[in-house]
Amino acid sequence: MNGTEKETNPQVVNQPATHTPDVLGARAGTIPNHGSLPAHGHNPSSQHGVDANPDLALHFSHEHQHGHLHHGPRASIAQEKNEPVVYATGSETRDHDLLARPSQDYSAHKLRNEKEVAWWIVGLYYHRYDTLGWLKPFLVYLAITLRLITFHISANKYVLRPMAFVWNNTCVRVYDMIPKKLHQPLAAAGTFAIILVATFASSEYEDNTRANRAVSLFGLIVMIALLWVTSRDRKRIQWHTVIGGMLSQFIIALFVLRTQAGYDIFNFISYLARQLLGFAQQGTAFLTSEDVTQLPYFLIGVIPPIIFFVALVQLLYYSGLLQWFVVKFATFFYWSLRVSGAEAVVASATPFIGQGESAMLVRPFVPHLTLAEIHQVMTCGFATIAGSVLVAYIGLGLSPQALVSSCIMSIPASLAVSKMRYPETEETITSGRVVVPDDDEHKAANALHAFANGAWLGIKIAGMIIATLLCIIALVGLINALLGWWGRFFNIEEPRLTLQLILGYICYPVAFLLGVPRQDLRAVGELIGVKVIINEFVAFTTLQSDAYSGLSPRSRLIATYAICGFGNLGSLGTQIGVLSQIAPSRSGDVAKVALSALFSGVVSTLSSAAVAGLIVQAQGQALIAS
Repeated sequence: MNGTEKETNPQVVNQPATHTPDVLGARAGTIPNHGSLPAHGHNPSSQHGVDANPDLALHFSHEHQHGHLHHGPRASIAQEKNEPVVYATGSETRDHDLLARPSQDYSAHKLRNEKEVAWWIVGLYYHRYDTLGWLKPFLVYLAITLRLITFHISANKYVLRPMAFVWNNTCVRVYDMIPKKLHQPLAAAGTFAIILVATFASSEYEDNTRANRAVSLFGLIVMIALLWVTSRDRKRIQWHTVIGGMLSQFIIALFVLRTQAGYDIFNFISYLARQLLGFAQQGTAFLTSEDVTQLPYFLIGVIPPIIFFVALVQLLYYSGLLQWFVVKFATFFYWSLRVSGAEAVVASATPFIGQGESAMLVRPFVPHLTLAEIHQVMTCGFATIAGSVLVAYIGLGLSPQALVSSCIMSIPASLAVSKMRYPETEETITSGRVVVPDDDEHKAANALHAFANGAWLGIKIAGMIIATLLCIIALVGLINALLGWWGRFFNIEEPRLTLQLILGYICYPVAFLLGVPRQDLRAVGELIGVKVIINEFVAFTTLQSDAYSGLSPRSRLIATYAICGFGNLGSLGTQIGVLSQIAPSRSGDVAKVALSALFSGVVSTLSSAAVAGLIVQAQGQALIAS
């Protein structure tokens, strides 16, 4: 394909390059090019002020240039209609026209569909007062119906193009009328104004006073200032990404903590997560007995759901549903925040599959990532938790809505924080594309194979968690015994000198900047310190202990957000090991940015806690009580 073809048909981009099978040899789907982002092979340095990347994979001789002879017979028709282009994997050709081919007996097919719709409507009416009500099943059926419609009608032609036309002739024109030098200042001022109004316009509620909200806002400003001061290159900070990321994080928190619709949606998600725990208990009951499932043991209530969830994730990955979902998320973030495709994919996938597994999604690209991209990949891993342990924390009795919303908020937060701390200075190989390559090396033979592999992986993850917790808690006990013995010689008896006490005073200012009420500063500071030095598992377990039952609802919610991330010293070794294993040639670069990424990940998580402190009110108290 030559350059002219790329310009006339912007959707025909990012097909695998035959010259670099290790980088681009994986299957690529139809990825939209949003105009402002350059296609592969074009140097964006003139637009973004970045240096040319010496990586040979970006050389013009490696561009995809063949004539697409492997496409199906309807490819030319699709291109003439300017519809999404077909693509191939081996001998398999996918074509929207072929998929949309109607049944030979169209009248019988139509009658069957009408009966199914009628039965569904009757079912919704008679079961409208059930646990789920009528709205949620209706939305599920609506989503499925819309997906089926897009098999027959081009969503690109009848939905996306009209939306793009309206957008380009309204918002884009207004944007272009504003002088370029005022774009970023006005965007920053507008974001700050939105935060101010949403923070202080609502009435006070118990310890959710405007004074506490002002402290949380001050803490957020301090974090941004600290990132700017310690930035690797302040002149090259992409403020569009920073402003957009912070605004997205705030809007997500506002939607969850201040609106009934947001609360209902995340409450429904948490309900599904709790149901998932119940399915794992059925397996536990079969292996032991019903009485065992009622025991309040971590080993019984938390470990089996982890194993089941990891196996389920592997099954979803084999079916392609997980990749589809991740690509939709990633497309939005790379389009709106102007990050590379690899960064968007990893940031979107990490809350669902974990810090190590998300890097595996872009394994072919890892050897060619820039330093800023490696920094971002590690930052998003430290900024959030994985779905496999999310169900474990829900099993501990923590607020499901707070945990789920924190995971989603961490996606734009990690992008914004990383781009301030370590701005992009090179040309990226995945600029203008969002691709989740196939992992042929670890691909399962069938669904049963994928599920079995997931079960085995779940056992390994669960075993690692058990061993880590056992050893770390024992080590903390040893340290506390030594500190207590030493503290007696200095008459430190009440409270007894412990590691938690020391960390509480070290992180005391951090808890204050998050807007924690004064009486709970040391307790929340202890939890933050335990999370960073040890891990979030121990911190969450400590939060649920009787010693912390006296925390106010505001303090408990802020603490939940503040420790909801993998940003700890143990995860530092995990990420270095995973990325070095994927790309041994980049192990030195990974180690070079690791500590900076850990700092950025911790700040990302703390920024989510500060944002929660800004807007939590009566709705937030309901989150705690649920």
